Amino acid sequence: MSVRRLAEENVQPAAFAFSKDNAVWAKATIKKYPKGREQSAVIPLLMRAQEQDGWVTKAAIESIADMLTMPYIRVLEVATFYTQFQLKPVGTRAHVQVCGTTPCMLRGSEELISLCKKRIHPNPLTPNESGTLSWEEVECQGTCVNAPMVMIFKDTYEDLTVPQLEYIIDRFDAGKGADVKPGPQIDRIFSAPVGGPVTLLAPEKKPAAPRAKKASDDAAVSVPPSNAARPKTDAPETDPTLKTPVTAKSESAANDKVSGETKAEGGAAKPAAAAAKPSLDDKNRPAGIAKPDALDDLKLISGVGPKIEGTLHELGIFTFAQVAGWKKAEREWVDGYLNFKGRIERDDWVKQAKALAKGGEAEYIKVFGKKPR
Repeated sequence: MSVRRLAEENVQPAAFAFSKDNAVWAKATIKKYPKGREQSAVIPLLMRAQEQDGWVTKAAIESIADMLTMPYIRVLEVATFYTQFQLKPVGTRAHVQVCGTTPCMLRGSEELISLCKKRIHPNPLTPNESGTLSWEEVECQGTCVNAPMVMIFKDTYEDLTVPQLEYIIDRFDAGKGADVKPGPQIDRIFSAPVGGPVTLLAPEKKPAAPRAKKASDDAAVSVPPSNAARPKTDAPETDPTLKTPVTAKSESAANDKVSGETKAEGGAAKPAAAAAKPSLDDKNRPAGIAKPDALDDLKLISGVGPKIEGTLHELGIFTFAQVAGWKKAEREWVDGYLNFKGRIERDDWVKQAKALAKGGEAEYIKVFGKKPR
């Protein structure tokens, strides 16, 4: 373990005193311990002093020692032993503790550390020029399932990517750290599996296995000879209700129809005709608007390229808010019109558009963990 020392005298304050509220809290905390064991409150009091001033000063150590009737050296031993106590000034708006243990390292914490060196300071535990930010690499913070992660003050920020951490650092540096929601930064509930639960679910019904073909199956479909007598009926020869006996040729044609193909004279297969586009007058067509002066870049939505964007413009779709408001029937209409075969649902255009409409690229990064295309 490395040697931990107090900060130099020139940065140490002359005195320390708990604020009015913290002084009341400290007295109540000391009373929680049995008589003669009040010194057990040393760790929570040191933590409260750090939360108040941002770091543990020499004056705070001496003041807490006096409150607990402890020798100064005993409190100094506690403060220098536990790495949770910062013995030198750190960032006033954010001190970023990047986990560098194995799970986080395997999932990209080295890139997060590189970002901190570039964005804050090349050296750990050294504030930036304005004194608002600092960082350090720490050991396991206990959210290995959601690696990689960082801790800022008491909150953890998990499932991070480099753009996400850069966004979080920028918000804290701007004094708007409260805008960032702690916990997983992807679509996950706490430490639950990504995409929702995968255990204790109702079993899916498996399709029945195909039955082995028997010789008797072939005998079940009889192919009458060409000179076989027709069924006895009073219907005329051209009556459409007259049923024609099943022949090998008609059975083959039926199979071709089921598979979506028909055979031409030479035996070559022809694909079935493509499904027709839905009508532009369909009631499920999304409502369009007049072309606004400022257009949203719909190509930021994954799955929309220049050609698709042009088609959407022809339909009167120009903004993220329009796409975000599509109902299921409207999505199905657009999907059919573009012949996408379910692509709008797979790429979740609506969720992407909602994020872009709410906060642009920053909100998109917050929701999806990556920049839009």
